Amino acid sequence: MSTVPIRRALISVSDKTGVAELAQDLADHGVEILSTGGTARLLADHGIPVREVSAYTGFPEMMDGRLKTLHPRVHGGLLGRIGSDDEAMAAQGIEAIDLLVVNLYPFARTVADPQCTREQAIENIDIGGPAMLRAAAKNHQRVTVLSDPQDYPLLRGCLATGVDAATRARLAERTFARTAAYDSAIAAWLSRGDDGLPQYFGLQVERVQQLRYGENPHQRAGFYRDRDPGPGTLAGSRQLQGKELSFNNIADADAALQCVRQFQRPACVIVKHANPCGVAVADDLTAAYDRAFATDPTSAFGGILAFNRALDGHTARALVERQFVEVVIAPEVEEDALAALSEKANLRVLACGSLAEARNSLDLRRISGGLLVQDADLAPLDRSQLKVVSRRRPDDGEMQDLLFAWRVCHFVKSNAIVYVRNGQTLGVGAGQMSRVDSARIAAMKAADAGLDLRDSAVASDAFFPFRDGLEVLAAAGARCVIQPGGSLRDDEVIKAADEHNIAMVFTGVRHFRH
Repeated sequence: MSTVPIRRALISVSDKTGVAELAQDLADHGVEILSTGGTARLLADHGIPVREVSAYTGFPEMMDGRLKTLHPRVHGGLLGRIGSDDEAMAAQGIEAIDLLVVNLYPFARTVADPQCTREQAIENIDIGGPAMLRAAAKNHQRVTVLSDPQDYPLLRGCLATGVDAATRARLAERTFARTAAYDSAIAAWLSRGDDGLPQYFGLQVERVQQLRYGENPHQRAGFYRDRDPGPGTLAGSRQLQGKELSFNNIADADAALQCVRQFQRPACVIVKHANPCGVAVADDLTAAYDRAFATDPTSAFGGILAFNRALDGHTARALVERQFVEVVIAPEVEEDALAALSEKANLRVLACGSLAEARNSLDLRRISGGLLVQDADLAPLDRSQLKVVSRRRPDDGEMQDLLFAWRVCHFVKSNAIVYVRNGQTLGVGAGQMSRVDSARIAAMKAADAGLDLRDSAVASDAFFPFRDGLEVLAAAGARCVIQPGGSLRDDEVIKAADEHNIAMVFTGVRHFRH
């Protein structure tokens, strides 16, 4: 059937957002409403006619509500096919249920509480809800299923004429996705090992954009996001203007966003091919942008710009007048800034919302035939735990630059070397097979940009295996270095630092980024 009228609905929800308004609409259109427990009481309190499921089935709710809808009159009403099952339904007194409105016990929210016990988690595993949802979704040729309050608006406008086949099919697809995600969350939580990682890992995301192609034109691609990505995330951003985002735009914009959120002062990060090519902090965004751009004007062309403050008109005009930009992302974009950016109609402009605490807890990487899962690299750097290993100690200004360099280095592909001074990157060496080569490339890029590396601070994402890397930094003019330490030749590297009067700090933390 193409369009199916709704004559009878079963409503049983954990999240009661909007359910009274939905039920009132149904009642106003003459729909009979079946319901259970707290939902039935809520509807009755709103003066909405409701029939308890226990009265319909002739079987009472029991076991503290664990058993209430697992009954042939419920599942027969959902699974019965028009025509072929009419005789069997009539023989057993089963009435067709045309609409199911069910959402599930909040398992994920319950186990997100660090104090959640195993018993509490198990009590929040819904049984009857998923069973009804799957039955209704399977029989979407006849039954409409709403599995989330966000779906309710899809029903309005259909009550007078009936729900069309395309809408029923779309709602069924969403329902199966939600029950799959629900079961995956349960399996993952129950199978956690002593290391906190699950034995079984499921990923449920929704495609929000079909991309023209992937990294290269011959690759198909799509943009998927978590069901609730939240503010401060790339997936949760609003695109305010510009062309459709590409695969590489999205990847690079996320790299820029993750880096810029590290800083408290107004900051700008410019990313090219997943690496920061310019990063700076200043007293205002325009100055931060000017200093970030100065690091590597050549690489900044066609780059991705991220800011950690609302983008103002003055900064927007400066970047429009100076360079070609693919994407600009900021927590918010002021009206005069958007007016300035609109001069470049193809420039993609994103507003991501507050940057506070928007982080993924796990990092995922696909490999052939499997998946690598690890904690996200969020190890904080406690200044009190830093170890000065050289004879000369860094002064306060040098220490500030070392900490800045370390934050930037975290987001540069390994092997990574970053020169900085006064809260501005001077040279970035990324992705080389040799750390010495990264040090040389970073110095070369600084020279190309006309930047002096004398008295600079340098960060290395991993230890120096030999003193030759330190020698390159010293020759370039470095005054202090921060690195994890841990090499068999640390003594040799420290000796080289002392010979050049370089202050060296060990963090004890490595930040490989492959």
